[in-house]
Amino acid sequence: MGQHQGQAECLDGSNRVVLDMDSSETPVHGEQEGSAYNGHFESVCYHPLFLFNSHGDCLAAKLRAGNVHSAEDWDEFLLPEIERQQAEGKQVAFRADAAFAKPEIYEALEERGVMYAIRIPANDSLERDIAELLTRPVGRPSHKPVVRYKSFLYQAASWKTARRVVAKVEFHVGELFPRVGFIVTNLSLPSRAVVRFYNKRGTAEQWIKEGKQATHWTRLSCHRFRANEARLQLSLLAYNLGNLWRRLVLPKRIDAPGR
Repeated sequence: MGQHQGQAECLDGSNRVVLDMDSSETPVHGEQEGSAYNGHFESVCYHPLFLFNSHGDCLAAKLRAGNVHSAEDWDEFLLPEIERQQAEGKQVAFRADAAFAKPEIYEALEERGVMYAIRIPANDSLERDIAELLTRPVGRPSHKPVVRYKSFLYQAASWKTARRVVAKVEFHVGELFPRVGFIVTNLSLPSRAVVRFYNKRGTAEQWIKEGKQATHWTRLSCHRFRANEARLQLSLLAYNLGNLWRRLVLPKRIDAPGR
């Protein structure tokens, strides 16, 4: 399957690839090996990890025990995929949510020349750096959200060096407090463009939802963990074949949403 995906990437003719990594919940309803209670999802489940490209192809996936951290084993297939793409002359960029806000990930990406945008959790130090943005605009509230951005250097206690952080602050009508988000990045784009680039990461969640609904990634009802690993990989094969067909074969008018 990886060979066919590589051929499809060549057809796209792009010298840049964007990789999105995300984890997901696969609830179980029995005594499956490796299943465990996950406090974040509040369920007994498996906790698989997925890696997508910007076309929705699932480049790698791993079934994991239900109680592992979201970023567990991130390097097992992210780093080989980066090396594969770079060997083909591609520029690589990476996006992930706050579960992957780990200094070892930043360092590994920087060592390989990979551009990244990763959400990081808010804390008192970060909010002090944007204190001037947190004051509600004076005058009559706008019906449209009031959005402010700021870019600054920040170094957490666990980081070996300072890194660029982009903050986005949104004031919405009827909401007492602003919505605040922080992204750590090595991109040199303007702050608004960095946020826009990061927000496209949400498509990975849609691809996971599509895989669950269309090819039944969640049907892992075998007792043995290895058997469920095989079932997940078969579902991914079906998903990728369908995605390649839709992207490379179907006419645009059929591929369009709602058709």
